[in-house]
Amino acid sequence: MYLWSRLLYRLGLRHDPGSHYYELDDRLHTALEDLALREQRPVKEVVSEFVASGLNRRFSQDGILLHWQSLSPREQDVSAMACLGYTNRQIAVRLGISGETVKTHLHNALIKFNLHGRSELRLLLSQWDFSAWDTQD
Repeated sequence: MYLWSRLLYRLGLRHDPGSHYYELDDRLHTALEDLALREQRPVKEVVSEFVASGLNRRFSQDGILLHWQSLSPREQDVSAMACLGYTNRQIAVRLGISGETVKTHLHNALIKFNLHGRSELRLLLSQWDFSAWDTQD
């Protein structure tokens, strides 16, 4: 319903659905004002865009976490090590499983994330910390 109200407002068919006030720290407020000035846009528009972007990113990360949680513990191990740059052979040696088993676990993880390759997985999870899997044996 809120989106319809905003759309009607932007089309000039409805009054502003209400302004909202959120407190920002001084540095963030100054940075947003500077960005709005550089882009020659209203500060309120820039703030709205950033909040929407942040919410989208948060919801996206929540979805990624749900996919991660759907992986078996071994699929998580293999995926984490693949994201760290280990080859299938290196992963197999570290986990004490065959290379074919590594391929199977990685394939299953890619299917659950709806990805096509290890590079896509690494990109998707590039902000995650896999240091717990990066131990020297």
